[in-house]
Amino acid sequence: MSEKIHPAVLANMNSIKYAQERNREAWLALYRDDAELADPVGVSPMDPSGKGHIGKEAIAAFFDNVIDKANTTITAGKRTPSGDRWCAVPMVAENDLGNGIKTRVEMTAVYEVDEDGLIKKMQAYWDYSEMEKQLKELGLM
Repeated sequence: MSEKIHPAVLANMNSIKYAQERNREAWLALYRDDAELADPVGVSPMDPSGKGHIGKEAIAAFFDNVIDKANTTITAGKRTPSGDRWCAVPMVAENDLGNGIKTRVEMTAVYEVDEDGLIKKMQAYWDYSEMEKQLKELGLM
């Protein structure tokens, strides 16, 4: 008998899968219409206000401007569920910039899903200044 996968864990697994496949429609279907996404949490070039991307339209723009333009491999560590709607996941994102050049970001993502398993809130905690440092060292910034 197989155990049911925790809904927030499943949301994380599918989010990674669809992001790496660049499957926009399947990735967006994981989110509620009023969802919130912060990747990274706080002010960054991807979110100058630091308030996150709120609503399906803003999350779709994040996909178009960030995920779809990257060649990223995401590796998840142990997914730790909490309660019936949350999980925290240590992850590593490596972005292949071509010609053997890569950047690497370590993060912790927290997923909150609703009663239907749709993502209500996703927060990825990582240090954008580390990304800037890598880009500067590569002469790309």
